[in-house]
Amino acid sequence: MRPVKVTVIGAGSDFTPHLIGDLLKVPGADRGEIALVDIDRGRLATMRRIIAKMAADSGKPGWKVTASPDRRAVLRGTDYLVNTVEVSGLKCVRWDNDIPLKYGVDQCIGDTIGPGGLFKGLRTIPVWLDILRDAERFCPRALVLNYTNPMTQLCLAAARASSMKVVGLCHSIQWSAWTMAWRAGIPLKELDFECAGINHLAWFVKLRHKGRDLYPLLMRKARHDLEVQPGPKDRWDLVRKDVMYHFGAFVTESSGHLSEYLPYYRKNRAVLGKYCGPGMEGESRFYASNWPQWRRNADKERGLILRGKKELPKERTWEFASWIIEASEKGRSFSFNGSVPNRGKDGSLLIDNLMPEGVVEVKCVAGRGGVRPVRFGRLPAQMAALCESNLRMFDLAADAAISRSKEMAIHALTLDPLTAAVCTPAQIRKMALELFDAEKDFLKGYR
Repeated sequence: MRPVKVTVIGAGSDFTPHLIGDLLKVPGADRGEIALVDIDRGRLATMRRIIAKMAADSGKPGWKVTASPDRRAVLRGTDYLVNTVEVSGLKCVRWDNDIPLKYGVDQCIGDTIGPGGLFKGLRTIPVWLDILRDAERFCPRALVLNYTNPMTQLCLAAARASSMKVVGLCHSIQWSAWTMAWRAGIPLKELDFECAGINHLAWFVKLRHKGRDLYPLLMRKARHDLEVQPGPKDRWDLVRKDVMYHFGAFVTESSGHLSEYLPYYRKNRAVLGKYCGPGMEGESRFYASNWPQWRRNADKERGLILRGKKELPKERTWEFASWIIEASEKGRSFSFNGSVPNRGKDGSLLIDNLMPEGVVEVKCVAGRGGVRPVRFGRLPAQMAALCESNLRMFDLAADAAISRSKEMAIHALTLDPLTAAVCTPAQIRKMALELFDAEKDFLKGYR
């Protein structure tokens, strides 16, 4: 494999050690450059030491590790650009959750859709587009692998305002496939599935094992957990089980996150208590309450790694990035699900009954020619309708961030399914303006 240059923007992220660890485990990937970029100089310095240690421990001394707080100093020559940025750090996550909560909008994660997802996009997309403009100048042929949420909003903005080749990557597909295999009692490698939709709301329209449809079994189990008085071991993932039971297929994101994409499960305390549990099961303010401690824990773990008191995973993970790089460099075929524009260069659609100007999550194939999305066809109408309700919000949100328009952002929030289930348009406008005022230091230029 030729020497490649992989640049990670937002290298202080928890993704970085795992993604680079995977890269160092690629057979034949013995030489190249790993460039790290982060505006937090302290976290950048720590990550550089960790990645340098990983490279040395891998037995592949041909890897060079560089780092800079200025991405323009290291972008030139990049073959693969990995984006994991977090704009504003810890400062806005509390406002993203607490201000909407005053208006009755209760969020679990709040980083992709809803008020929290909208304002994270409004903060992040201008920075993201600046990164892509620099990439157009210094490494126009690089493949951009985006891990930052809100995924669909960022990929939409990139498709509309950049010439870079961008694919959005998420691990909800892998985790959900494992969950389905576990529930069905079969090995993951024997699960045959087709999945399509949008990020965090993609549907496993086919689930088979050796030609046998798994849905009758999974539906019986879901009906038991939902209708029979469930015990503690059965009370997990109730939102996804309910959606599967009523809409016909399993969805890719966790119950807590999924509950934010729909108007059904968080609109009042009684419904929230019935379907949503602790942690990722749907706990109120779960992300906002825990992220500061997660960040402190990550910093502590990095110190342990550098002192040799903690080891990083020895096995290659199922994150897609290294497998895409390997397939692209070696000319092998690797299939994965990624977020890409619905309309191809030839004008055809990947999913016929979702908005042509949207971003969808479908099967893609990486190989020597890069990444090729695979046409899916039509989603069942009820599944497409739920995706479309999200896409319409994302459509306006991406354009609001590109044009720095407060009014367009307010319209986007008015279309958000959960927010609309709780608030009137007047309340939504008031909430949005309060969020703009609280986060004004990270929302420069909005008018």
